[in-house]
Amino acid sequence: MASTAVSTAFPTEFLLRLLNTPSPTGLTGQATALIEQEVRALGLEPRRTRKGALSWTLPGTDRAAGHLALSAHTDTLGAMVKAILPDGRLRLSPLGGYDWATVEGEYVQVHRQSGDTLSGTVVNDCQSFHVWAPKLRELRRDEGNLAVRLDDRTDSAEQTRALGVEVGDFVSFDPRAVLTPAGYLKSRHIDDKACVAALLEISRQLLERPAPVTVSCWVTTYEEVGHGAAPSFAVPELGEADELIALDMAAVGSGQTSSEHHVTLCVKDGSGPYDHALNSRLRQAARRAGIDLKVDIYTYYSSDASAAWRAGQDLPTALIGPGVDASHAYERTHLDALDATVQLVLTYCHTSPGA
Repeated sequence: MASTAVSTAFPTEFLLRLLNTPSPTGLTGQATALIEQEVRALGLEPRRTRKGALSWTLPGTDRAAGHLALSAHTDTLGAMVKAILPDGRLRLSPLGGYDWATVEGEYVQVHRQSGDTLSGTVVNDCQSFHVWAPKLRELRRDEGNLAVRLDDRTDSAEQTRALGVEVGDFVSFDPRAVLTPAGYLKSRHIDDKACVAALLEISRQLLERPAPVTVSCWVTTYEEVGHGAAPSFAVPELGEADELIALDMAAVGSGQTSSEHHVTLCVKDGSGPYDHALNSRLRQAARRAGIDLKVDIYTYYSSDASAAWRAGQDLPTALIGPGVDASHAYERTHLDALDATVQLVLTYCHTSPGA
């Protein structure tokens, strides 16, 4: 039976702060700074890549045990202003892959060049039921009929520009992050901020009980558009890694084995299969720890692990993560899955072949 108590180990307070910090792909500086602050609070020395990724290393107790890289990403779905309409509303260009129907009615923040934000709501062009009822029932939501209605007085493109809004401004979606008493986390952008928090908890526990293997963590900032991990091995310690495990959400749905209460090993996604030997070692680690590991395949998915391979990185990769319902929409997971993800990685660090 699933737990009904909120975990006291997983850093939920940090995770909620991170979820509430906007970081659409391309505008991740504020969230990365928050993560950097938490890493420094652990006594570690993070470093930034020129592209904006964040990395830190926990030395192992045995140099012969090898070097493991772990990744997660802090960039999220979002949008950019594509056009300012004659009525002052904003057409959007998406950041990442999602169905427009999943953001209709959502509150947003438009990030102006001045550095401040202007709130608004995503609405469709036929929003009023009393005016458009027949058409509204049949309307397929897409970027051609959804727009941001700004929360300031404007009914023309000129008035909107006078508010400091321009084409190219970033738009972030309200996460509406909630942690329930039963341990369910509901929010946008659990993908992949939950796994960023998992990296922090893994690091904390490795500081308390060092593993034989050296572990380098990095948080990428362009995963949602396909090239987050591609250049990050330019960081010397990451370039020395023997293998890479990407931590990212597992998609729950009909025909899938993934569950909101479990950690999943994705053995194949849209980029092809991940490394069989590394996958087998992770399965063995799960059995040692008594973790009920789910194994799954995702047709419409790719990760930082596949991005690293596409960039020519010569190392085995794997993909694990907590089960998340309604991925790339208003998502939900359970702290059981987050705890299991942390425990699987820690078990692997202490029992991997080099250890």
